[in-house]
Amino acid sequence: MTDRAHDADQVVGPQGAGGLVVIPTFNERENLPLIIGRLLGALPDIHVLVVDDSSPDGTGAIADQLAADDAAGRIHVMHRTVKDGLGKAYLAGFAWGLDRDYPVIIEMDADGSHAPEQLHRLLAAINDGADLVIGSRYVPGGQLVNWPKRREILSKGANTYARLALGSKIRDITAGFRAYRADVLRTIGLDEVDSAGYCFQIDLAWRTLQAGFDVREVPITFTEREIGESKMDGGVIAESFISVARWGWQGRTARFRTNKA
Repeated sequence: MTDRAHDADQVVGPQGAGGLVVIPTFNERENLPLIIGRLLGALPDIHVLVVDDSSPDGTGAIADQLAADDAAGRIHVMHRTVKDGLGKAYLAGFAWGLDRDYPVIIEMDADGSHAPEQLHRLLAAINDGADLVIGSRYVPGGQLVNWPKRREILSKGANTYARLALGSKIRDITAGFRAYRADVLRTIGLDEVDSAGYCFQIDLAWRTLQAGFDVREVPITFTEREIGESKMDGGVIAESFISVARWGWQGRTARFRTNKA
């Protein structure tokens, strides 16, 4: 526990009440109804915000129809006119959720790689006092299903590199299935974040650690998407490599100056 840790309290109800799941989308018209159906089946009281980056395949219209059909008003849709990366989509979704005072905001992919049926594990850790909970593929109990070996090697390599460069103990700092207490997002300087993809996830986790919050990992099963294609590209990987090296150097320099003083 850090000096920011607080007594455990129930901020999310057992059926998901109090939580907002932010799901960025770009060309996910087939996956979106499936993942939202599973999510609301697992946690009937949770709310969902679909952040669509003007998908040319009509994902935004599908999201609008899902929202219109949901009499309980749990599904919300944000239409963005630009496609400028996963990080920017999440930041827009976070701002929307914070403006509406959701106590917990969750990241989840639209492609089915994150199992909504396991989200309760993350929320249980939040209720146990954690500030950020990461659904981890690389802690005991975590699993990978049908993932290409090349992607697995790349992911494990990126996590090892980030852990060594930053001096972090997080095993899956690139993971995109995570739950934040709203206070974390209000504290860590989201207006200064300009990262995308893998780098966005590392950036926010590192900021959370640096701010002294309680970060935990819980095991999840990550399943390769069955429909559509991955959005990962070489530019995102290069950005991550350079940014992590810079953050690691800045962190070590700051510690050196503190110890010297």
